[in-house]
Amino acid sequence: MSQAEKPRVVIVGGGFGGLEAARALARAECQITLIDQRNYHLFQPLLYQVATAALSPSEIAWPLRHVLTQQANVRVVMTGAAGVDLDARSVSTEAGTFAYDHLIIATGATHSYFGKPQWESAAPGLKSLEDATELRRRVLSAFERAETAAPEQRAALLTFVVVGGGATGVEMAGAVAELARDALSRDFRQIDPGQARVLLVEGGPRVLPALSPDLSAYAEDALEDLGVEVRTSAMVTDLDTHGVDLGDTRVEAATIIWAAGVAASPLAAGLAVEHDRAGRVKVAPDLSVPGHPEVFVVGDAAAMASNGKPVPGIAPAAKQAGKHAARQIAERLAGRPGQAPFRYAHAGDLATIGRHAAAVQIGQVKLTGFVGWVFWGLAHVYFLIGLRNRIAVAFDWAWSWLTRQRNIRLIVQHRGR
Repeated sequence: MSQAEKPRVVIVGGGFGGLEAARALARAECQITLIDQRNYHLFQPLLYQVATAALSPSEIAWPLRHVLTQQANVRVVMTGAAGVDLDARSVSTEAGTFAYDHLIIATGATHSYFGKPQWESAAPGLKSLEDATELRRRVLSAFERAETAAPEQRAALLTFVVVGGGATGVEMAGAVAELARDALSRDFRQIDPGQARVLLVEGGPRVLPALSPDLSAYAEDALEDLGVEVRTSAMVTDLDTHGVDLGDTRVEAATIIWAAGVAASPLAAGLAVEHDRAGRVKVAPDLSVPGHPEVFVVGDAAAMASNGKPVPGIAPAAKQAGKHAARQIAERLAGRPGQAPFRYAHAGDLATIGRHAAAVQIGQVKLTGFVGWVFWGLAHVYFLIGLRNRIAVAFDWAWSWLTRQRNIRLIVQHRGR
């Protein structure tokens, strides 16, 4: 069969789900087109470390072409996908239209501001390298501005509010506190960075709700040991560039970080199919789109379920879903039904809180403290792509642990700011 005669598989999104799907089809008799608006695969769980000057962007991102260079049946196209015509079986992009026989949508999620899109400019989230470097700019610039500000303005400049008590919010709050108290403690003359106020706001009754209550309590205690103020059962009713309103309480803060909610990507939300409240596609048990068995939606773009339970929006789930969708396509290409239901195997939940603590839950096994922190680090290094990146990240972490320094403290001005 010539290349032109082979079935066309289009994968939109080069994140965890899309990349795993492309790799799983390495031996399939098909021509794969992987479409992504960026030319790299991003390890999102460590974005907060770029935002807090612990890691360089190049250590958690890898060019897609390089990752797939040995896979001859894949073509990588860097372009933005604008829409999908389910009837015509085509994907429209800025680079033209791509026809497909099978389609996998793995476009992930974006920030959700719960009907308040005007909050985004004042409280950016953390989903991309651009987000991470922008947050790094805002955090570091707050200390620089405080150094030259009038005394009465310094309190607000040295107040950092993190909205959302999930893993991203907890890790971000702990990292900002450590950055202020350790890495920056000796670098300023007019201010004491160690006096910075870091406030973590969670609307629910506890942080890290995916973990057991005792681990949530441990995480809250560990955050408070770092100097983070934790406020649970607190809702943000309004915010602007000067601070947040928590009900009747006003907190003046120059830097607000959003980690409270996600919504499906515009491409997935724009499909002419049924969605949930977050815009995620309601998929069939095999992750295909009802009425369109040739289309699969995986990862954060899909409202996935396994054994009657919702599948969490985390990287391992996206990878498993991407591999499952690829296997169904491979089965169909081989002349078999390819309609097996998705079965998610939950590997566990984990979050780090500073340099000595982490909360890890794997089934009935629970790890905390330094042991949990080491496990968290080993797990993340293991899932990085490439030996060089694993060594670089491990070295940076070891250096930061020994010296308490964060050397990637670069304030990069984004165009138009």
